[in-house]
Amino acid sequence: MTKISKANVVAALLSFNGGFVDTAGFLGLAGLFTAHVTGNFVTLGAALVHGSHGIVGKILALPEFILVIALARLAGIALRAHSLPAMQILLGVKVALLLAFFVLAVRFGPFPDANTPMALLTGFAGVGAMAMQNAVQRVHMASLPPSTMMTGSTVQVTLDAVDLLTGAKPEQRIQVRTRFSHLALAICFFAFGCAVAAVMYVYVGFWCLALSVAVGLAASVIRIEETRAA
Repeated sequence: MTKISKANVVAALLSFNGGFVDTAGFLGLAGLFTAHVTGNFVTLGAALVHGSHGIVGKILALPEFILVIALARLAGIALRAHSLPAMQILLGVKVALLLAFFVLAVRFGPFPDANTPMALLTGFAGVGAMAMQNAVQRVHMASLPPSTMMTGSTVQVTLDAVDLLTGAKPEQRIQVRTRFSHLALAICFFAFGCAVAAVMYVYVGFWCLALSVAVGLAASVIRIEETRAA
């Protein structure tokens, strides 16, 4: 497997997990988005109007997301200062958070009331995992397309598609085509992750999160092997 193909595999796996974990959290935790922070503002507003469950988790999701990213940044700086492999360690933390999300959800779920302490702790594990994925990707895999934020990717892939179809920017055609293919891959796998999570949740509930742990581990191993081979 070449370096480029490994990067594509990692991007696909990260995007799949972004959609998968977000959907599973939404279905099992009263509309909590673990990866899509903006969505929690929308569902929070709806919860306030309709008086539904999960208000506390939605309020706390954003500060937790910010806190985890800040801690990841500080940890990365400290690890590099001591000549330790920051990316590998932080990816390990992300997989551990995914595992915690899975274990807590299976052990204590389903959650009729998403405002209970165990439901909140479970949601925090999921949000933490996705915050860590975003932080590590932004710092150590910046060349890969976003794995959880599809709005910007959809805008860019549409602009690139128009440019390719109309022949605009001929001097940048190769660059535009490459960006288009990478973004389209991420969007498709994110959507695929959403669909797979929805179907699996219907049949096996929170046990579906076992797949997210396996995918997260696979993406981390492939990325670490790619880095070592470079």
